[in-house]
Amino acid sequence: MLGRRQIREKVVETVYSYYQNPIKFDVLEKNMFSGIEKIYHLYIYQLNFLVGLKELAENQIEIGKKKFIKTEADINPNQKFINNQILIKLEENPERLFFSGQHKELKWDLHDDLLVKTFQRMTAGKRYQDFMKEGETSFEDDQKFIGKLFLRYIAENDDFHDYVEDKELSWSNDIHISNSMVQKTIGFMKEHEESRTLIKMIKDEDDKAFAGKLLRDTLNNWESNEQKLGERLENWDLERVSLMDKVILSTAISELDHFPFTPSRVIINEYIEVAKVFATDRSNIFINGILDKYCKDKNRI
Repeated sequence: MLGRRQIREKVVETVYSYYQNPIKFDVLEKNMFSGIEKIYHLYIYQLNFLVGLKELAENQIEIGKKKFIKTEADINPNQKFINNQILIKLEENPERLFFSGQHKELKWDLHDDLLVKTFQRMTAGKRYQDFMKEGETSFEDDQKFIGKLFLRYIAENDDFHDYVEDKELSWSNDIHISNSMVQKTIGFMKEHEESRTLIKMIKDEDDKAFAGKLLRDTLNNWESNEQKLGERLENWDLERVSLMDKVILSTAISELDHFPFTPSRVIINEYIEVAKVFATDRSNIFINGILDKYCKDKNRI
């Protein structure tokens, strides 16, 4: 599922967009949940890329078998990569298959330039070649290899980032969330269990209600939250606080005020992490200081 931290990120992102371009709340909320749903599309798109690399490898083996003059590698191809247990589980996952069938734009064509170039880089790389030379490997070995392959050629691949940003603009802000989802999907797989359930975007109605209420409370209490922030600034004017820092702090204060059952330290830590995504390094210290002071002033446990 999409964690509460990621939901907080989407609320912060939505509030920030509102103060740059105000729109009606119902449209704003609808756009936020639409953005959350688009992360799932990116998640499937990345899983399909891994499956596409496997299918491309299989295709290369079939081409080799049909050559008129065959080499030993064509006659007895190394099938270690296409037999990787993690890739097989991803390929056979019914949820991925069903969703990809409903959204054919998330499938990768085997002639796609990015897929082909990534495959060529991967197969030329030392990690891939060392893996292919190894003897029989365990499930954990396969898991570790695919995890590193994903990081190297997808999560940390600037070409992949540029490609998906051109396809869907919002994906550029959310790819770190999708990367985490894919890593968890790979890491959570078990050898003797079918890979049936992928990570959900919204776990249940409670998560959806949390997101909607946090967005509403933050917008409805913006002026009072600004006042609370201003009262705790030392040798600093409110006007000098960046909009993003204000948004993060206002959202955090709204959660502290309107979600009493979540411990204050949990909330503070969550928004420090949110600041690492959207704000500067100095913002972490600033946000931590303001929220800590606010909790002490309010005796918020």
